[in-house]
Amino acid sequence: METNLLILPGLGNSGDKHWQTFWHKKFENSIRLVQDNWDEPVREEWLQRLNEEVVKLDKPTILVAHSLAVSLVNHWAASNSNKNIVGALLVAPADVDSPQHTPEIIRNFAPMPISKLPFPSIVVASENDPYASFERKQYFAEKWGSDFVNVGQKGHINSDSDLEYWEEGQLILQKLIDRIS
Repeated sequence: METNLLILPGLGNSGDKHWQTFWHKKFENSIRLVQDNWDEPVREEWLQRLNEEVVKLDKPTILVAHSLAVSLVNHWAASNSNKNIVGALLVAPADVDSPQHTPEIIRNFAPMPISKLPFPSIVVASENDPYASFERKQYFAEKWGSDFVNVGQKGHINSDSDLEYWEEGQLILQKLIDRIS
């Protein structure tokens, strides 16, 4: 099965050193969603932009979401559907409900939806991510019906983690593709 990747960056976008940027360069079958306002996200605007991209899909597509975009995927799935969305790789979900872990600017993405996702998914979590407790990410995975992968001590799995092409993540993605196929 030929699948596309729809790369969904979180708050602030994914910079030049972020694994999502490396993946977008590597995978010709990837599309990168661009939001109008990366630094002051408004849930409804981000959902609208995601919907605009999803309706254009003509092939099976896996959503590759990082941080705040994990919340975006779950909000989208709670009220939308598209048969071409066949799975989601949900990396380092930011706990939008927690003032202790996330900035006030993303509180409009709260509450975090906790409904089972209508497609296969994997939550990838780091033990020392400052944007959500490890237990909370396990809870999200359970509620979403997602497989859960612990990648150890990799911070927020972002540019600061210096992962470049993040080969471990590519193997996790391949497991999801194999499961869908």
